[in-house]
Amino acid sequence: MKFTLSWLKDHLETDASLNEIVERLTSIGLEVEHVDDKSSLKPFVIAKVLTAVQHPDADRLRVLTVDTGDGKAPVQVVCGAPNARAGLIGAFAAPGTYVPGIDVTLTVGKIRGVESHGMMCSERELELSDEHNGIIDLPEDAPVGTSFASYAHLDDPVIEINLTPNRPDATSVHGIARDLAASGLGTLKSAAVEAIPGKGETPVKVVIEAPELCPGFALRLVRGVKNGPSPKWLQQRLIAIGLRPISALVDITNYVTFDRGRPLHVFDARKVAGNLVVRRARDGEKVMALDGREYTLTSEMCVIADDNGVESIAGVMGGEHSGCDESTTDVLIESALWDPITTARTGRTLGIITDARYRFERGVDPEFMVPGVELATRLVLDFCGGEPAETEVVGYAGHKPKIVCFPLSEVTRLTGIEVPKAESLDILSRLGFKPQGSGDVVDVAVPSWRPDVDGKADLVEEVMRIHGVDNIAPQPLGAHDAVNSKILTTLQVRTRTAKRALAVRGMMEAVTWSFIPAKHAELFGGGQTALKLANPIAADMSDMRPSLLPGLIAAAQRNADKGIGDVALFEVSGTYEGDGADQQRRVAAGVRRGTAKLDGSGRNWAGNSGPVGVFDAKADAIAALEACGAPVERLQIEAGGPSWYHPGRSGTIKLGPKTVLGTFGEFHPKTMEGLDVSGPLCGFEVFVDAVPEPKAKPTKTKPKLELSAFQAVKRDFAFVVDKAIEAGTLVRAALAADKKLITGVSVFDIFEGASLGEGKKSIAIEVAIQPVEKTLTDEDFEALAKRIVENVGKQTGGVLRG
Repeated sequence: MKFTLSWLKDHLETDASLNEIVERLTSIGLEVEHVDDKSSLKPFVIAKVLTAVQHPDADRLRVLTVDTGDGKAPVQVVCGAPNARAGLIGAFAAPGTYVPGIDVTLTVGKIRGVESHGMMCSERELELSDEHNGIIDLPEDAPVGTSFASYAHLDDPVIEINLTPNRPDATSVHGIARDLAASGLGTLKSAAVEAIPGKGETPVKVVIEAPELCPGFALRLVRGVKNGPSPKWLQQRLIAIGLRPISALVDITNYVTFDRGRPLHVFDARKVAGNLVVRRARDGEKVMALDGREYTLTSEMCVIADDNGVESIAGVMGGEHSGCDESTTDVLIESALWDPITTARTGRTLGIITDARYRFERGVDPEFMVPGVELATRLVLDFCGGEPAETEVVGYAGHKPKIVCFPLSEVTRLTGIEVPKAESLDILSRLGFKPQGSGDVVDVAVPSWRPDVDGKADLVEEVMRIHGVDNIAPQPLGAHDAVNSKILTTLQVRTRTAKRALAVRGMMEAVTWSFIPAKHAELFGGGQTALKLANPIAADMSDMRPSLLPGLIAAAQRNADKGIGDVALFEVSGTYEGDGADQQRRVAAGVRRGTAKLDGSGRNWAGNSGPVGVFDAKADAIAALEACGAPVERLQIEAGGPSWYHPGRSGTIKLGPKTVLGTFGEFHPKTMEGLDVSGPLCGFEVFVDAVPEPKAKPTKTKPKLELSAFQAVKRDFAFVVDKAIEAGTLVRAALAADKKLITGVSVFDIFEGASLGEGKKSIAIEVAIQPVEKTLTDEDFEALAKRIVENVGKQTGGVLRG
C-alpha cells in the first residue's frame, strides 16, 4: 500500500514530521517497507531559455542559451524539442544530474560538434507522464532558479507499508489516518460524504441472480459528462503510487480505491444493452477484459452481464466493450459488494492481480458502498460535469455489527502488561469500536470496516498495538535449574544428529518444496489420501508431499542434467499423509545417483566404483537410525519395500513385528519413468519420530561396569542352511545361545556350491566370547559351542559344516 505524505494529511490533521509518522506506523503494526523522499527530483531547477538558434549541422536541433537563475553566465544546451524557443520556462538538469525517465546521468558532451551543458526536460524524462513531444512549458511567472520539484509539488514523500491480510481497513489512506489518530499522532478529519441529489431514476436496473456472491449493488447514471485528462494534482498522486493516469473517469475510480478503500467501476452507459444482471458465469463463457486479454470463465466465477453478454468480471476487472473513453458522454458508476472467497478464487484461476481484487478478497466496508457512489459522483461532476440520476441500490440489507464479549482482564492475561481499563476502552473507541457497559466485562460492537475482528484476543491485539508494544519491559532470561537441563526436544536432537551422520557419509543436504505434483504424490503412496491444497500456487505444486524422495530424486536429476551425475543428497524434514497431526511425520531421507559411493570419489582400490545399489541405501539408513538412538543391534531387515522400490532390491527396517523404522532400496523402473529421471538411483527413508524414546535413566547413580580382566576369545562356525534362511536369523540364534558370554556375532562368509547340496548355502560366522568371572576351560568352550550349534539348529534347521 503506497500513499504520499500530503495525501495522508488530507485525512489527518498533524504537525508530526515524516520520520515521526514512519516510526509510529511501524509501531502500530503498519510496517513501513520503504520511504521515497523524492530526492531524485531535487537537482532539477526552473530555467529560462534566453535564445534559441538553429543547429549548424542538424535540421531538428536547436542551440539554446539558458538562464538557470544561479547568477552565473547562461549555459549552452542542445535541444531537439519542437517547442524549444526563446522565452520558454521549463525544467533544467545540469551535468551530473541523474534523469530517471531515461536512466542516464548527464555529462558535458558534444552533439553534432556543439557542446551541450545539460538538458531541458520533458515530462516523461522526469517520469511525470508519457508526454515526450516537447519539453516542459511553465507559466511566465514560474520563479527561475528555484526547485522545480517544490514548485510542481513533486517533492511529496511516498510511503509504502506492508499489510497483513487481516487489515482490509488499512488498504485506504483514510484507514491509515484513522489508526495514526487513534495512536495520538494527530486528529482524524471528518469522513462524511455529502449526498448528491439526483434527477430522475437511473434507467438501467440491476438484477442479482446470485445473492450469495453479491450482497449488495449500487448503480448511478450521470448524463452529459465530458471525459478528458484528470486534474494535475490527481495525476501526480496516481503517478507517485505507481499508477498511470488514463482519463478523468478512470482516474476517479483509482483515486477512490486508494483514498477510501472502495473499488468502483464505470461503464459507458451507451454501450450497455438492457439491464445489468449479476450472475454466475457459464462454463466456457469468454470476456475481453480491460487489459486487452480474453479470459475463459467457469461457473464458479461471478460476472456482471447485460443483453450483449459479460461486461465485467465481478470484483476483479471490467470488460473492454463497455469501458469509458474520450467519446463517453453518459456514465454508469458501479459500487458493489462481492464475496471475498469467490473474488480471490477467480483472480487466482485467471491470473489477474488488480487493486480491486486486492481489497475485495480481504473484505471492504459494506457501509461505504453507497457513500462510495456519492463520492465518485461529486468528483465526476467536478472534473467532467454532467447531471446525475438517483442511485439504484439493490440487495443490500444493511450492516449488523458483530458483538464481542470482552473481559478487560484479558489484556493483562494475554500480554502481561497492566493497561488501565479506561485506557483500553478509550483506545477501542478511538479505533471506531463501540464498547457498551462500564464493568469488568463489556460488550464491544465491531465497526463495519473491521471484518477481521472476531473475538476477545483480537480486541486485546488492538489495545496493545495502540498502547505500544515497546512498553513491554525487558525481562532477563530465566536461569535453568541445572547446567545440564534439557533444552532441545528429542525430535530436535534427532534431527540434528541425523543430519550430521548423513553429512559425514558424504551426502549433501538439500531443501526441497513441501508441494509436489499430484502424479508424483500418487507414485509415492499419496493416492486418494493425499493432502491436496485448496489454492495451489502452481499446477505442479498441488499436493503436500507424502514422501521426501520425489523432491530429492528430482534434485538429483537436475544436477545430472547440468553434468553432475554422481550426487548424494539428503533431507530431514516433514511429510504429510493427511491433515491429522498423527499423519505428519519427521523423516530423514536420502538418494544416491550414479557412482556416488560413501567415499565420494567415484573409484576405489579395485578400479572405478560400480553403480550405487541397495546396500549403499541400507548403510545410509542404518547410519541415520543409529544417530537417532535406535537399537541397531536389535533391528530386523525384511526383504521388499513400498511399491516405489524395486521388489527384489529393497528392504524394510523393523523393530519388532509391528514398528517400521524405515525403508531402502533401488527405485522401480516405473517410478523412475513416472518421475522422468534416469539412474542408477537408490534411496532410503527413516522415520525419525518412530524411533522409541530411550528408557529413563535411574534416579540413583549405579557403579559403572568395569572392564573384564580376562582375555576375549573368538570362535568361527560355519553352518549349512536352506537358501531361504536369512543371515540375520542365524546371527540372532547364535547370540541367544548365551547372552552373558557372547558379546557379538558377525557374518564373514556366505558360500553356495554343488558340494553343499541343492537349495543349500553355507553361512560362516565369527562369535566373540568375553569371560567375566573366570578363565574358561576347554570344557567350557566345548559346552558353549554345543549350545550355539543346538540353538542355531533349532531356530534355522542349520547343521555344522564338516
